[in-house]
Amino acid sequence: MHPAGFSASRLTALTNAMQGYVERREVAGVVSLVWRRGEIGYFEPLGLRDEAGQLPMERDTLFRIASMTKPVTSAAILMLIEEDRLAFDTPISLWLPELAAPRVLRDPSGPLDETDPARAPLTVLDLLTHRAGFAYHFTSTGPLADAYAAAFNGFEAHGNIGAWLNRIAGLPLMFQPGTRWHYGIATDVLGVLIERVSGMSLGEFFRTRIFEPLGMRDTAFWVPEPQLTRLATAYGVDPGSRRRVVEDHPSTSRWAKADRFQSGGGGLVSTAHDYLQFAQLLLGRGRVGATRLLSHRSVDLMRSNFLTRDQRRVPAFGQIVWAGQGFGLGLSVVDDPAQQLAHGYRSIGSFGWPGAYGTSWFADPVEDMIGLMLIQRRGIEAFPMAVDFERRVYDAIDD
Repeated sequence: MHPAGFSASRLTALTNAMQGYVERREVAGVVSLVWRRGEIGYFEPLGLRDEAGQLPMERDTLFRIASMTKPVTSAAILMLIEEDRLAFDTPISLWLPELAAPRVLRDPSGPLDETDPARAPLTVLDLLTHRAGFAYHFTSTGPLADAYAAAFNGFEAHGNIGAWLNRIAGLPLMFQPGTRWHYGIATDVLGVLIERVSGMSLGEFFRTRIFEPLGMRDTAFWVPEPQLTRLATAYGVDPGSRRRVVEDHPSTSRWAKADRFQSGGGGLVSTAHDYLQFAQLLLGRGRVGATRLLSHRSVDLMRSNFLTRDQRRVPAFGQIVWAGQGFGLGLSVVDDPAQQLAHGYRSIGSFGWPGAYGTSWFADPVEDMIGLMLIQRRGIEAFPMAVDFERRVYDAIDD
């Protein structure tokens, strides 16, 4: 019997499928990990972490995990809620007075000066569930998209959080708070909230309250000089030629700067093994081994759908995303697997959230399983590799 209850020959099929993406040069390399019922059943680095230097992917290669940061920020907020320092219905203006009087666009793609006042204060829950009315430059259109692009410009490298918040406060919301799900900077705002409430930088809060207790030694907002050789090169895809081009190289990386903007929405670097610890925390309802960081209640809420039926009917990213899954507190949660097939099979109750560089993970309470697939490829459209990975992982279960 293969460890963790997998068929060895079917895991070979998984490896061959992942290797195919490398051989077709769709990705430089990939690290895949599957944990099930208490043990690692599959841990496979394939291809290269840097093509020009012909450096191989390794088990401890560092990846920019982008929006896989969001569940970490959400968990940190829940820790503060458990300590009675915040509540779900707390108006965030108590801590972020910059956001006390937001304006809301009359037309989401219209002029920035045609607005109404917000009908309700922005709350912690609005931010956790992406229903605060914030956007990103790539999830908005018209003048608002340009304004978002400008708001982040220059803050990537060295972020003054207060100055960033002032820029954000100057932007109108896309929708009235609480009315609909729209992907945006809400989790970055939560990161600033954590700093104000805790009196620590976001990186310090994460390190002392989450990463050190879980033994996550390689997860942070920046990579120190001696570790930079472990950082995979990040690639983008050129829209014209469809070829991969280097977007961020370790030798000149934005992630090498200790004072860079600590983005609660997308700033972390991590490894497969480190993120596995965090995924286990959520699968274990707040505990890994003897270490409890959150209550059952908090994690169960993270893993519950908060969107109304009408909110789930609204397309996201240009497609119907919420047919078979809902959105919890920084996580998507499957509640109807058959409606989910376009996004890959996951058992009922499974949860996760991917990142813009193609990194992806899920945790499945039915199979007691966690899957992680890490690449560094920012695509121009949906890329089927993560769905392919998940399908073959499920096909390999044999017990």
